[in-house]
Amino acid sequence: MGMVTPLGLDVSSTWQKLINGESGVDYITQYDPAITETKIAAEVKGFDPTQYLDRKESRHMDRFVQFAAVAALQAVKQAGIKDIPSQEAGVIIGVGLGGLNTLLNQYDVLREKGADRVSPFLIPMMIPDMAAGQVSIMLGAKGPNFCTASACASGSDAIGEAYEIIKRGETTVMVAGGAESVITPIAVAGFNSARALSTRNNEPKKASRPFDAERDGFIIGEGAAVLVLESLEHAERRGATILAELVGYGATSDAFHVTQPANGGEGGARAMKAALKEAGMKPGEINYINAHGTSTPLNDKNETMAIKSVFEKEAYNVPISSTKSMTGHLLGAAGSLEAAVCILAIQNGIIPPTVNLTTPDPECDLDYVPNTARRVTVSTALSNVFGFGGHNSTLIFRRYEGRA
Repeated sequence: MGMVTPLGLDVSSTWQKLINGESGVDYITQYDPAITETKIAAEVKGFDPTQYLDRKESRHMDRFVQFAAVAALQAVKQAGIKDIPSQEAGVIIGVGLGGLNTLLNQYDVLREKGADRVSPFLIPMMIPDMAAGQVSIMLGAKGPNFCTASACASGSDAIGEAYEIIKRGETTVMVAGGAESVITPIAVAGFNSARALSTRNNEPKKASRPFDAERDGFIIGEGAAVLVLESLEHAERRGATILAELVGYGATSDAFHVTQPANGGEGGARAMKAALKEAGMKPGEINYINAHGTSTPLNDKNETMAIKSVFEKEAYNVPISSTKSMTGHLLGAAGSLEAAVCILAIQNGIIPPTVNLTTPDPECDLDYVPNTARRVTVSTALSNVFGFGGHNSTLIFRRYEGRA
């Protein structure tokens, strides 16, 4: 695994702050926030791409691509793969919006200096697939290489599709995850107009409060998380340290509304059921749910209903948490980061908390692990991610116990 997040520039620092209940939300520094209603975000702090990437090459990457490249290098290093099997390895990096920073910068150049001054790198820096493209080039991975673009479900779908590709026997190794960096005036203004973002500007650390009665919207975040997936045979052959086994993936559509979840979260419920069916598991076998938990009034209520519809009486027994309460919402990278959190929970036997849950919403009455991390054995973990456009994606991870 590899991570670049608002809580840290690698897996260990991010995980430590998650289990400590620390928030990465603060006042926006990437532009003057006076011009937008929301003035807070979960920014990646202290990131210098030249510490990891060639200086010249990094200058020709949008910030989201830099995040993806660094997270991928971390993941491959942790995996201990010295030489990527060129013809048998692929890359899928999900992205929600793409190179918005580059587009806005070059639009200013167009207006102020004219069309002939627009950078020839505009298009290859801006297009969403370039995170996958650049990582593929860096690693020499010549297998399937593309970008999933399913809004907030992009990173989760990238991992799910990589899983399916390996299962089909097309590759033995896939580098998969999500990346995003769009903390810009136009993105924040757009989400504000949609009434999606929190405006609790006077309390940045307390603004993201999933499942709390006083929640008022999500916090925009940025970063990347990337996993290395392998077939079991390939992992065993090279003596890999197996962190977890991916056993289920479900993807559905609400076919209902461009931003609102379907009533009762029925689309999300179907994604969970599909993942459980593929895993050959019953709801009672899940030890932890990392919720989509955006801190918006509609999502949290409908996700709670979806969990109840799938888990029935077991819904009240399974610990659930939203790590977006600390990381903010990484949009296209949310699903991959939260998938990695599920793996870390399995490895460490610790469930990160849902912070800022101080005034329980009567309609959100499950066990959301409020405010303090919980030590508990986690053998199986389920990650939910739902996106604008009605996209629903669920992944299930299980502790690897060796061959039966």
